[in-house]
Amino acid sequence: MSIETIDLEFLAVIAMAFTLVLIPVMGITARFALKPTVEALGQVFHQKGSDEALQLMERRMAMLEQQIDLMEGAMRRLDETVQFDRALTSSVP
Repeated sequence: MSIETIDLEFLAVIAMAFTLVLIPVMGITARFALKPTVEALGQVFHQKGSDEALQLMERRMAMLEQQIDLMEGAMRRLDETVQFDRALTSSVP
């Protein structure tokens, strides 16, 4: 029984030929296999960003409403003060 030697150069050429063909095939397969997953993740992150933007806008609106309420209260107090001053000055002989 004789043992044949392995030609490493031939094996390297075969391996390179397989990778030359298999890498594009794997890439195309991965693209079609992963595309729905990537799109779904993109929609989730987009929706999450929209939800966060909506919450931020709601907080800003609440702060603006609070500021308007404070300004209205200050205007009422200022109006009362002006009316009180007019009443004091009109009653002075």
